[in-house]
Amino acid sequence: QVQLVESGGGLVQAGGSLRLSCTASGRAFSTYTRGWFRQAPGKEREFVAAINWRGQTTPYADSVKGRFTISRDNAKNTVYLQMNSLKPEDTAVYYCAMGKNLATTQDLFSSWGQGTQVTVSS
Repeated sequence: QVQLVESGGGLVQAGGSLRLSCTASGRAFSTYTRGWFRQAPGKEREFVAAINWRGQTTPYADSVKGRFTISRDNAKNTVYLQMNSLKPEDTAVYYCAMGKNLATTQDLFSSWGQGTQVTVSS
């Protein structure tokens, strides 16, 4: 059983930055893909970014490309999402996820965190 716990969310002004963290515990698989998704009010959950276990492959959603950076520290079982140049439309609950293979669709991620709120004011 894997537990994923996100942290780092909060309120920030447009143009600001936040760094989200997600630490895995329990039966954590260091070779698994880690990902970030988000869900804005009234919208479906959408893919943000993912990273394979070596950190070599990092697909991003077009909406965050060039502004967000995903990284991981396998020794700490932690994945990060550095978010720069934040926009009001980035406001959402951000979820981290873990899956066996690199993917950008949520059905291929088997473990999920509870989510952390990110609010960007204009």
